Amino acid sequence: MSTTQIERLIAALGQGQVEFVLIGGLAAIAHGSAHLTYDVDVCYRRTPENIRRLCNALEPYHPYLRGAPPGLPFSFDPPTVESGSNFTLTTDIGDLDLLGEVMGLGDFDQVAAASEVMDVFGFSVRVLSLEGLIRSKKAVGRSKDLLIVPELEELLKLKRRVSS
Repeated sequence: MSTTQIERLIAALGQGQVEFVLIGGLAAIAHGSAHLTYDVDVCYRRTPENIRRLCNALEPYHPYLRGAPPGLPFSFDPPTVESGSNFTLTTDIGDLDLLGEVMGLGDFDQVAAASEVMDVFGFSVRVLSLEGLIRSKKAVGRSKDLLIVPELEELLKLKRRVSS
């Protein structure tokens, strides 16, 4: 996915006043990682009001289950989101992974507590901290996640040296 599409997804969520924390590859990039990513991963607050804002923000971009057969009936609406937690979606402006919980950290409140506000494409966005990224990637344990951990640990060491 191009930078413009990622930027549009972040803008849609921000303009829709969705409470979310940027996690995954894009969060790693925000901290200086050379990692490439092709989707946007977020942890979202699971309150009825925030779910409504999330659905409204994404509705113009026709969210659909990524990998589902074409034509499979699917509505991205508050009852659907309230019935689930994690969604891997494709939209007209790119792929988006929505997580109600993050392995190794917990629900939105715990993820938000492990985040910091950063500028991402000109938007003020909550981004999972390096410590949070390392913890979650280790907890998930997939090889693609574990491969980035050493780089994140080095970025954390560098950040701590610069801060002291």
